[in-house]
Amino acid sequence: MIREAIIQKLLFIVQKWLTLIVIICNSFILSAQAPLKPFPQHVKYFTGAIKPSHISQTQLDNAVRDFYTLWKKRFIKNVPGKPESYVWFENTGKKQCVSEGQGYGMIIVALMAGFDPSAKITYDKLFRYYKAHPDRRSKYLMAWAQYTNGKSSDETSATDGDMDIAYSLLLADKQWGSKGPINYLQAGRDMIADIMQLEINHKTWSVLLCDGVEHDSKDYFDMRSSDFMPAHFKAFQQATNDGRWNKVIDANYKLFSSLQGNYSPDAGLIPDFISHINTKAKPARPHFLESVYDGEYNYNACRNPWRIATDYLLTGDKRSKNIADKINRWIKETTNNDPNNLSAGYTLAGHDIKGRHFEALSFIAPFAVSAMVDRKNQAWLNRVWDYTVAFKLKDFDYYDNTIKLLDMIIISGNYWEPR
Repeated sequence: MIREAIIQKLLFIVQKWLTLIVIICNSFILSAQAPLKPFPQHVKYFTGAIKPSHISQTQLDNAVRDFYTLWKKRFIKNVPGKPESYVWFENTGKKQCVSEGQGYGMIIVALMAGFDPSAKITYDKLFRYYKAHPDRRSKYLMAWAQYTNGKSSDETSATDGDMDIAYSLLLADKQWGSKGPINYLQAGRDMIADIMQLEINHKTWSVLLCDGVEHDSKDYFDMRSSDFMPAHFKAFQQATNDGRWNKVIDANYKLFSSLQGNYSPDAGLIPDFISHINTKAKPARPHFLESVYDGEYNYNACRNPWRIATDYLLTGDKRSKNIADKINRWIKETTNNDPNNLSAGYTLAGHDIKGRHFEALSFIAPFAVSAMVDRKNQAWLNRVWDYTVAFKLKDFDYYDNTIKLLDMIIISGNYWEPR
């Protein structure tokens, strides 16, 4: 009896210790995964930057929360039988996902951690999907498109998708740290190194269309304008101490300023694609790559006001504000300060593209971000915010809805840089 009592007591003590160890381990795991920058962050942007002033910060935050919830439910899809997720391309073709969308989604999920309790789980699944579809030239870059059967297309990259994924990894490092199963910081640095090696032109420091473009390619001196992401590049430089990113930033700000002055002095618009950067840069010819409007302000360049203005909001770069100011003056004038008059595409002269008098959030929302660089745009910003958030997710596709959400995060003051 005494022996049994001793055994029972020992078992009781062991169970207590095991329980304590489990509690400590679970607490450690939870604390390790707890977001360090939970949404909302209410970032203080550069001096002079504005946010919508006619509604409260709580209303801004709630609008983002509500739209994110709808967006995630519709566009984040799990791969059956695998711990992977992707951003659904939602198109009539056979594509399941494109790296552009994967990058957008990974940035969004990292920024929404805190509000979304499963953000880290979702992010890691998105990361694993990216890793499962490598580019053929680099295991660190992503093949630009995946079909519904899970296979990649031609296994070349899309530069913008790689850049957004890399930026998201820097955000993930600051959000959750890199001591867990995924070393976000190292993964980001690996991507950034190959982006610099394979997707940057080292003669003009312009951005290549993809890593399939080499020094002897006919489009080696051509560029998609929306691939210029100066705030990303500054984060890349900080994360890697690679001073060449400053060359990329300086060269492309100079390029954009030249294009505004030479080809769009009234509207300040940059075309979808730019050609002959090594000699005399000019808008690409019709059907250069995608459509008859490749040399106009179309479905790629519509992202420029957001990409450029974000640099001013985060770093105060005056070159960013100079470009945005020209666009802001024109867009307010051409619409008579009424967002209902916005069109889905413009010529570089600032005229509506024929037949484009319909709402496209990918054009509308970026104009709100660009408006944030100056107080004199306050009334316009307020109107464009209201106009943007009033549209229903069900009425637009992946591209419009995702750009809307990214820009809402910025406009609400919740977009932070990975420092």
